[in-house]
Amino acid sequence: MQNRLSFSSFLVIGSMLFALFFGAGNLIFPAQLGQNAGTNLWIATFGFLVTGIGLPFLGILAMGFSGSRNLQELSSRIHPIYGIVFTSLLYLTIGPFFAGPRTGAVAYEIAVSPFVPAGQVQLFLLLFTLLFFGISLYFSLNPAKIVDRIGKIMAPTIVILLVILIGFTFAKPIGVIQNPVGVYNESPFFKGFVEGYGTMDTLASLVFGIIVINVLRSKGITDRKKIISATAKTGFIAAFLLAIIYAGIAYLGATTTEKFGIFDTGGPVLSETSAYYFGTTGTILLTIVIILACLTTSIGLITACAEYFQTIIPKISYKMFVVLFSSLCFIVANFGLANIITFSIPVLMFLYPLAIVLMLLTFASPLFNHSRIVYISATVAAFLVSIIDGITTLYNTLEIDVAEWPAWLNAIVSFYDQVLPLYGDGLGWLVPVLVVMIVTGVIVRLIGR
Repeated sequence: MQNRLSFSSFLVIGSMLFALFFGAGNLIFPAQLGQNAGTNLWIATFGFLVTGIGLPFLGILAMGFSGSRNLQELSSRIHPIYGIVFTSLLYLTIGPFFAGPRTGAVAYEIAVSPFVPAGQVQLFLLLFTLLFFGISLYFSLNPAKIVDRIGKIMAPTIVILLVILIGFTFAKPIGVIQNPVGVYNESPFFKGFVEGYGTMDTLASLVFGIIVINVLRSKGITDRKKIISATAKTGFIAAFLLAIIYAGIAYLGATTTEKFGIFDTGGPVLSETSAYYFGTTGTILLTIVIILACLTTSIGLITACAEYFQTIIPKISYKMFVVLFSSLCFIVANFGLANIITFSIPVLMFLYPLAIVLMLLTFASPLFNHSRIVYISATVAAFLVSIIDGITTLYNTLEIDVAEWPAWLNAIVSFYDQVLPLYGDGLGWLVPVLVVMIVTGVIVRLIGR
């Protein structure tokens, strides 16, 4: 039985993990951040990297550290019903509600939209997503090795194209970096931190972590400490590659504002930049690669969601779930990329704190003897803040004036704003959670003694 892996093995597994995280959809967020952050680019990018890379890395480690077989088992430490509800919400978020439809919308926005005649955008989006998710449905119903092979080819191909594109950007910038816009002017780090939620990689890491651990076990790494060590090494490789790509794309976005203006999403940033440097040939090549990469991501998400929900509702077949989730992806994708991103933010403001708290509890669990009361107390503290954050973000998304909010909501927001540190920056849940973890953890230890 093998107990040690070679550097090349770590590199292969780390690259696999990078490919799992790296979807074409992730390209749009650093590009959009760069456009809006302007001269505050690097501090905003650092905030983005904390949630876009740092937290997913911790998520991978948490799964290895916990020894759990899957996310539902880990989250069931709070309560079995909570485990099912939280895991289901997470899968739906990274699946048919947001991340799944986003694959088709991103493919359209970057690869097809530049060639669509004015006034026919919605029609072409409908036709494209019908074909896109029809293909996704076919391959999800009939899993084939060709999908994995395309994915393995597309990920490095996109990276190579992006490195070339970023290299041109540094060598010959399109324009001068402009002044920051909106919140990026006052709180660039915290704005970048919250923008990193959009990648959804922290949520996905709680699923991908098990995949990495299973690969390591198949290679003979069975000792818990060695699994954690190997997971950390492979996670670092993936994080390093993602950091380079994210930082480069953010800089690319910042240099395009002077010439192209600020786009609603980051999608057109890449297509316009590619056309600027490489002309029609470069744009067509980027188009083909982006579509195929998005397609493999879509198939992977639909398949994963169908497999999970079939385990908790066995009366419904896997194929029925595939048809259902493919249909949902098609419907949601036709609301457009900007709307998908906008309406995903309230959900992420609610789910992300719960996911982060689960990670913190996992690492701290030995200190409080894995007591369920600590898990429950910290999760409730996070929930009480994150549910309000999600509701207020939804109201802001719908452009409902604060004066029209319910009185109870305004009262809670006012109270939180006065007593919770960092509440205005979207991190109001952090201090209460830490306080509750420490207090309940100390009580549990004292009772234990």
